[in-house]
Amino acid sequence: MFVAMNRFKVTEGQEEAFEEVWKNRDSSLGEMPGFVDFHLLRGPRNEEEGYTLYASHTVWRTQEDFVAWTKSENFRNAHKNAGQNKVLYKGHPVFEGFSAVEGA
Repeated sequence: MFVAMNRFKVTEGQEEAFEEVWKNRDSSLGEMPGFVDFHLLRGPRNEEEGYTLYASHTVWRTQEDFVAWTKSENFRNAHKNAGQNKVLYKGHPVFEGFSAVEGA
């Protein structure tokens, strides 16, 4: 199993707009071989720095399946308008990938 996460610092006051972008996107993840699950997670608010932390969380059968997704036409289509939403973020998303060591 491979878990791919992107962390986003969403500018305070833009949380609803950020969530709407994700709810209305056409990701086509379900069409990809090896795709298992997706969640958009809302984390803590950092009032001092003016953002709310979010993470997109996808689970894949293998890291190779995830890499294939990143090279696919579905990936390009899902991310083609990402630059239009820069105003919602503080900085760039931060990617983190994890291979499963143990699971239930």
